Amino acid sequence: MVQRLAAALLAATSILSATVAQAQRPSPPPGPLTDGFLCCNMRTYGDSISDINYDEQGTSVVAVGTPARITAYDFRFFNVDLAGKPQRIKNDYSRNITLIDFAQRYVVTEDPKRKIASFPPAVGAAIVAGKVMPGMTREQVLMAIGYPVASENPSLDAPIWRYWRDSWSEFQVNFDEKGLVKTVAGNAVALSRVLATAP
Repeated sequence: MVQRLAAALLAATSILSATVAQAQRPSPPPGPLTDGFLCCNMRTYGDSISDINYDEQGTSVVAVGTPARITAYDFRFFNVDLAGKPQRIKNDYSRNITLIDFAQRYVVTEDPKRKIASFPPAVGAAIVAGKVMPGMTREQVLMAIGYPVASENPSLDAPIWRYWRDSWSEFQVNFDEKGLVKTVAGNAVALSRVLATAP
């Protein structure tokens, strides 16, 4: 009898502890489950994408304009269906913006491919290839290579955007007073991956 009571008490204590722990864990932030399109060319590690968007071995490109649907939010990422494939887009380096604002950067309601079709052919080709070229607008740069991480680029109106192709290969996109790309500067490895060659 005593053993049964002790076992029952232990089970009740375990259930109570689990309930308290569940109650103390903060809920993930709610957000809209948006249907739209991927804003820009992003690199996936298979089932996850980071906002730093490294061009590393083992990654593959998910193209700008891919149909996208946000399916859930968590603490530092959101889940998204990209043309039928589940992905997690992680806010690794842009934590000074809210998760909902972060998600709305990457899943846009207007199909970027329609805009790309209206751009000059050389610009459109560069975007599709994930490259940057002088004369591009900020919007065109974003489509081509994604957002610069907010921790290093707090304002998208700044004249210089800092990017990395990997942990060692930084480059900067420099804009003129009209908001057009003036130059792209960086080490040779980064430039070989990101700078469009002249047509």
